[in-house]
Amino acid sequence: MPDTAQPQALLHTPLHALHLELGARMVPFAGYAMPVQYPAGLMAEHRQCRESAALFDVSHMGQLRLEGDDAAAALETLVPVDVVGLAPGRQRYAFFTNEAGGLLDDLMIVRPQPDAAAAGFGDLFLVVNAGCKADDIAHLQRHIGGRCRVVPMPERALLALQGPKAVDALARLNPAVAALVFMSGGRFELAGIGCFVTRSGYTGEDGFEISVPEARAVELARALLAQPEVGPAGLGARDTLRLEAGLCLYGHDIDATTSPIEAGLQWAIQKVRRAGGARAGGYPGAAVVDRHLAEGPPRRRVGLLGTERVPVREGTPVFDEAGHPAGTVCSGTLGPSVNRCIAMAYVPAALAAPGTALQAEVRGRRVPMTVAAMPFNPHRYVR
Repeated sequence: MPDTAQPQALLHTPLHALHLELGARMVPFAGYAMPVQYPAGLMAEHRQCRESAALFDVSHMGQLRLEGDDAAAALETLVPVDVVGLAPGRQRYAFFTNEAGGLLDDLMIVRPQPDAAAAGFGDLFLVVNAGCKADDIAHLQRHIGGRCRVVPMPERALLALQGPKAVDALARLNPAVAALVFMSGGRFELAGIGCFVTRSGYTGEDGFEISVPEARAVELARALLAQPEVGPAGLGARDTLRLEAGLCLYGHDIDATTSPIEAGLQWAIQKVRRAGGARAGGYPGAAVVDRHLAEGPPRRRVGLLGTERVPVREGTPVFDEAGHPAGTVCSGTLGPSVNRCIAMAYVPAALAAPGTALQAEVRGRRVPMTVAAMPFNPHRYVR
């Protein structure tokens, strides 16, 4: 019999109608209809973020809270980072691992201050990737649901205001946000709306991520877009910005077959969770991660710079100078700010040193590439 199953309809974020009003070109992403760019175009949106402030709708991401005195210790059984020692009002990057030391997802963890916890943000507030959120929530409920309460928060939208002038725009709505530093957060009234704000983002620039009730998301977005520094930006600019910043995109640069050490994320594993630390191990794949930390991984994620203006896209094969296969590009683009062809790839550890000459095969032609330190464009976080 013929397959009569209908394709699943794309979900909409609370800002969907606003995107259409602003002339966005919408595309499918992680099950949602999302704006890839607005009429000004990707390059203008990229520059808007680098030079002023850009507003991104990231409401497709998953927001949830963990409730209970044991929440931090419980979460440490699933991630290799220090959650117990996370101070109130501070944020930390983390990742779920599997038994092979691979990455199930990466996420942000905040320990809210008491006022924010009392306002419904839990003992821990988590933001996870859109494409993984259902699996992440099930993973948490299955493994630690008996030790703490896992509460999804689909009633909240998430906006990212990014760029060197983001603080000027947001401080007009509440001057107190200017006191936040990178990877800190708290509860703030913005245009009369109760929000949870962190000074963080995914562009390499200073900026903020704002959790807002979905019913008032459009109201807040309009208030931000009314500021002279702010323009809308879509997924296209978000991708070029994060790639210039050397940041991983789950499902492309990291996945269930990638260890955090291969991915260059060892900086996120605090000493207290490493072999010999007070709370070492106890999470899935700890033996693999500890071995990679001690001995080095077999391959590493590296940055690649091209000498030609030829885009080197995801999936492009990479070769060493002798013509032997040396890996595959996981992300690549023409970097608008660095004005170079940039890419990231996994290569054998012996080829990972900056300055190593490699080649990428684009449409049957070998294009010269050089291993380069990341980020390609300097981070400008406010610490």
